Amino acid sequence: MNAQTGFEKGTSVAPQERLVVIGNGMAGCRAVEEILSLAPDRYAITIFGAEPRVNYNRIMLSPVLAGEKSFDEIVINTTQWYEDNGITLVSGDPVIHIDREACQVVSRAGRIESYDKLLIATGSDPFVIPVPGKDLPGVVTFRDLDDVETMLEAANTSSKAVVIGGGLLGLEAAHGLSLRGMDVTVLHLMPTLMERQLDEAAGYLLKSELEGRGIKILTGADTGEIIEKDGKVGGVKLKNGTGIEADLVIMAVGIRPNGTLAKSSGVMVERGIVVDDHMVTSDPKVLAVGECVQHRAQCYGLVAPLWDMCRSLAAGLAETPKPYEGSVTSTKLKVSGVDLFSAGDFSGGEDCEDIVMRDASRGIYKRVVVRDDKIIGAVLYGDTADGNWYFDLLKKEEDISEIREALIFGQAFASGGTALDPSAAVAALSDDAEICGCNGVSKGQVVSCIKEGANSLDAVRGGCKASASCGSCTDLVENLLALTLGDEVEESAQTMCGCTSFGHDDVRKAIVERGYKSIPEVMQEMHWSTPDGCSKCRPALNYYLLCAWPGEYVDDQKSRFVNERLHANIQKDGTYSVVPRMWGGVTNPRELRAIADVTEKYNARMVKVTGGQRLDIFGIKKEDLPAVWADLNAAGMVSGHAYGKSLRTVKTCVGSEWCRFGTQDSTGLGIKLEQMSWGSWMPHKFKMAVSGCPRNCAEATIKDFGVICVESGYEIHIGGNGGIKVRVTDLIGRVETEEEALELSAAFIQLYREDAWYLERTAPWVERKGLEWVKSQLFDNPETVPTLAERFRYSQGFMQDDPWAQRAAGARKDLHSHVGSISAGPPADGAIKEVEPAE
Repeated sequence: MNAQTGFEKGTSVAPQERLVVIGNGMAGCRAVEEILSLAPDRYAITIFGAEPRVNYNRIMLSPVLAGEKSFDEIVINTTQWYEDNGITLVSGDPVIHIDREACQVVSRAGRIESYDKLLIATGSDPFVIPVPGKDLPGVVTFRDLDDVETMLEAANTSSKAVVIGGGLLGLEAAHGLSLRGMDVTVLHLMPTLMERQLDEAAGYLLKSELEGRGIKILTGADTGEIIEKDGKVGGVKLKNGTGIEADLVIMAVGIRPNGTLAKSSGVMVERGIVVDDHMVTSDPKVLAVGECVQHRAQCYGLVAPLWDMCRSLAAGLAETPKPYEGSVTSTKLKVSGVDLFSAGDFSGGEDCEDIVMRDASRGIYKRVVVRDDKIIGAVLYGDTADGNWYFDLLKKEEDISEIREALIFGQAFASGGTALDPSAAVAALSDDAEICGCNGVSKGQVVSCIKEGANSLDAVRGGCKASASCGSCTDLVENLLALTLGDEVEESAQTMCGCTSFGHDDVRKAIVERGYKSIPEVMQEMHWSTPDGCSKCRPALNYYLLCAWPGEYVDDQKSRFVNERLHANIQKDGTYSVVPRMWGGVTNPRELRAIADVTEKYNARMVKVTGGQRLDIFGIKKEDLPAVWADLNAAGMVSGHAYGKSLRTVKTCVGSEWCRFGTQDSTGLGIKLEQMSWGSWMPHKFKMAVSGCPRNCAEATIKDFGVICVESGYEIHIGGNGGIKVRVTDLIGRVETEEEALELSAAFIQLYREDAWYLERTAPWVERKGLEWVKSQLFDNPETVPTLAERFRYSQGFMQDDPWAQRAAGARKDLHSHVGSISAGPPADGAIKEVEPAE
């Protein structure tokens, strides 16, 4: 027998072609396995590997780090496999040069190997962010077994680790190091963990789960530098100045195709090594497969597409072509013991429908995105059993209209091919079946409550508490109402929006009492029926969280209206108006010159004196806004917030300093009120005025908060409105001093901020709550006013940052990163838009 070919001597056989493989990883060896299965004797194979090891499963490095597996347990191809298949393995000696004219490769040790066909499977390289300190000892990537051994060694001698990157590898590294006893902090640039695989809601659940295991996670964290201490890593400093101590820093921010060797040899490389449908490069003798490849402009980092590539490559080399046409990808993962699945496009949009199921108590979240009665995307968290079924429907573009109602409950419920009737399912429940798990309410108790007179959802909640807590059983209760009463069901009080069964008061109460501190957390725990909310609830939730947790909650710009994101008022011609603040309506030559200069420099079409005693500059182009802000800021002018749900103006008359009728210094008090209150976010726009006498030249009695100066002091008025529906203020009291007027103003503003619904002006709020209720809240307890005022002043400590100054100083490098449309926001409305005239 011929040891090389396995054929009898003297038998007429074609000589073996020489196949050289650069890369001993999962893709390279899988391609060889496929070739051996189709043409076992056609090629004499030599494999070059950079690592001094046999082929192993890189996906299982995380269990090795966590101590759950050994290296031997993750080996794919043993030494015996190479020997049994006559494969020459050159390990620990990577190829450094390809001579395409001579059809040879040269290794680092100088070994030269000739080829008839060359397969490049160099995989990908970990991306290292180019920050100062990136080369310090103690900074490692997470890509191969050497990296794992470095981390294990550090875990034995160090106590604090920082992982930069909240993708799959970063989180697995964090989990493994945490299990090894290290104090781990994950820094992730984006607001959502694993944002390529998970939507905002699932990302929130994963973050909460990992934090519950003791891993600190900072999202929106932009690394500025790695700090040196004693010649090695000492910590990480973020660009916002935050510092985190660390003995070990893991770079896990992503990968990029490794096409360096191919490019140096003249093979076409763009993002990756460019291949056709048979995995052939620009050189017909050179093929490529795996993460290093770019096929039809796509680069893949998941395993399934790589296996498809390997099959097509092998078919081509065996002369039984099977073109690779690209992959529809899905991801089924177990991150630190948590099951995740995602597939297709889950970004949503105006033409899409989101079907969402949340089970907060079990930590389960499911979302299926449908367009034209076909699944286009899915995200599953906690329960991924139906992932493959959803993916199969997605790939086959099956019409799901027949199973639409049961789709979210999985294959078992929908397998009959017809929609399940939710009402019939509820009717079939026994009387002792539990409806509300939070409050232990059975079906029989709910029906009894309804029969006793509870003819609305709110009435049931008040009567037997079903659906009064987490809200997950709301649909069941509503079905029982319909089954029991038919058309006699009364409509419940208005909810925040169609995304939730809860009203504004319920949501605000839950945020404070249950300690919810992010929009995804509120949506998950209160069972929002949409994945990301809408243009009604997202701005409201953003405001409620800002009000409840000053200094803790970070303002979510994508949940703001366009005017608030741009810090200017959009006009009907697409330009913007800019209104600088004039304290109490008082200005000076420097400010006037600055406004005149800006008007001329940027060709503003008009400057208008507003009803709030300011100057409004109209006709500013969007691209000129940063420069306009910089020029006005240089003159000492801050934003007038004429675009915001916030303090707008404090209108004043000249008062006792100039007017012969003036009783008090109304201008001075107005300036103090404005300097105290500017920058504060409110449920709606908020206007104040101070008139120096009862003649009321500043129109204080049609403002949200008005002060009328009298001989004996100051009359305090609230709840006025000079808009479409004029409402005169209500007098709530009189005080003797400026200090008391300021204190009462701060207390009233905070009461309004903490109680009113988002987009509710003070006038309808006072009418809804009643004047006597407002008075009782402020004056029944002598400690209330100072307590509310102190809460307002504390909040202002975090609010009075001029947005124009931030932009002018370059806090946002790219205007569009701040003012663009909502990336993860309301799918039905796209970017939140609002056009409101400036005052």
